[in-house]
Amino acid sequence: MSVTGIIFSNLHDTNISELTSKRTMASVPFGCRYRLVDFALSNLVNSGVSDVNVITHYNYQSLMDHIGSGKDWDLARRSGGLKILPPYITAFSNENNRLYSSRLEALMSIQGVIASLTCDTVVLCDCDSICNINLNDMIDYHEEAGADITIGVKRMTLTPETSRYYNVIKSSDSGDVTDIASHQKDFSGRRDVCINIWIVKRRFLQTFILDALSHGFTSFTRDIIGRGIGKFNYKIYRYDGFYASINSMTEYYNINMSLLDPKNREALFKVKGRPVYTKIRNSPPTKYIGDSKVSNSLIADGCIIEGTVENSILFRGVRVDKHAVVKNSILFQDTQILQNAFVNCVIADKNVVVRNDVMLSGHSTMPLYIAKSKMI
Repeated sequence: MSVTGIIFSNLHDTNISELTSKRTMASVPFGCRYRLVDFALSNLVNSGVSDVNVITHYNYQSLMDHIGSGKDWDLARRSGGLKILPPYITAFSNENNRLYSSRLEALMSIQGVIASLTCDTVVLCDCDSICNINLNDMIDYHEEAGADITIGVKRMTLTPETSRYYNVIKSSDSGDVTDIASHQKDFSGRRDVCINIWIVKRRFLQTFILDALSHGFTSFTRDIIGRGIGKFNYKIYRYDGFYASINSMTEYYNINMSLLDPKNREALFKVKGRPVYTKIRNSPPTKYIGDSKVSNSLIADGCIIEGTVENSILFRGVRVDKHAVVKNSILFQDTQILQNAFVNCVIADKNVVVRNDVMLSGHSTMPLYIAKSKMI
């Protein structure tokens, strides 16, 4: 059985617009040394999928720099391998000639590529869902059930504040999808939510893309899943491992900070036989100088620490000068915190400089974001 993977790099960019103003959702830094696309790529590669397509939209220069030829994921191959699909406007685009704004429109924009597929099965993945899933089990279940589409779900406790971010999937005892409710508000309770991973029969994918083009459909959830319930064989696959979805800057902050708990790190990164791959950087080890103090933090290579770091995540090349204090913060690559500065609950983008004696503080419910290359 042959399998092709399709990754959506730009969907849900507006959820964290501060971080995606100059990059795709796929290339947003995460967890000290990773990018969000690493999880989708690693899930596919660990499951033996060696033909992977990444659909881009805009701001994808940093994504191309990160994934390159795909060699760090063993995807630099003559046959199959990693392919970046740049955006283009088809003859079926709308009057305003705009690029896609939904998952289904993204698929329609590459309908020529989809029409040429010869695989048996296609895996569709978003980049804002963080998990380490065994796709082989999901694909085997999909094949055994003879499903047209299998939807990955996780049982979660929803609140009125969080329910609006998820698609709730209802199913029978046999795993047949019976209903889908998109972004319900004022809802609470335990429900199966879509983790934005779908297994689709290749022929079924090609058919519904042509049908969507001819009928002017725009929504994968409403027009493909919703309209097809009861007509086609839609199944659910329950995933029980670590899962997080980035729906806002606060969620991005909290999910990163949750990795300071060893149990969460092990659940995501220490799954036997399923490592999370990323681009290899040749940086020197981090230097801890003089009276530096570091506690409960994740610190990448190439940093220089002379001050105090507590409960924080530091990416490659960060510098914390003497008497500077960093608490409960996320500092991206090459950020500098100069002498006597104090930062708390801050997300600092790449190449930020916080000057001497400056004090900055946000809150865990509203972290302070500093844009790329800013000096404060």
